[in-house]
Amino acid sequence: MDVSGESLEKAKAELGDLAGAGVCMAGNAFSHVLLVKGEPEVADASGNVPALLAGPDGVALHKALGALGYAPEDWGALSVRDVDGFPLVPGTLRLAIATLDPSTLIALDEAAAAAIREAFADELVELESFDAAMLTPGAVVRLLGMRVMALGGFEKSLSDPKAKQLMWARLKQLPPEGEPY
Repeated sequence: MDVSGESLEKAKAELGDLAGAGVCMAGNAFSHVLLVKGEPEVADASGNVPALLAGPDGVALHKALGALGYAPEDWGALSVRDVDGFPLVPGTLRLAIATLDPSTLIALDEAAAAAIREAFADELVELESFDAAMLTPGAVVRLLGMRVMALGGFEKSLSDPKAKQLMWARLKQLPPEGEPY
């Protein structure tokens, strides 16, 4: 087996371990952007619960990322809740983020930001800015080589034109980064 085959097998095993631990993920595991959702998906009128970011919030996020210049497949999603709806323990959330290894991490709502704060508490307390350490919505934070931003209620903003404009202004701070070589 060559190096690329070994890397693929390693990634499959790591992602399989996360899935086995009940981690709820969607999208491309090798993407630059990881969208982290804390609020559970809302069932439709027939009681069906859509897959992670398969609803209107996911459609709007994909559109926004495309407008920023990201490729259509360049996103991954992670829920801070397991497949049974229980919160992930901080170590599991941290492991999932490290395994997916995004260059940009976006907390979509306060529940996601709170879970990220807990999972990365040791690193966040070292930051000089209080807004950065608290992941204040709209602040871009450098954390372990990632750009991190809390949007502060993306899904709820979809029904309010002013809130949508605010989310767009925040997302515009996170254009695709160039390759490091």
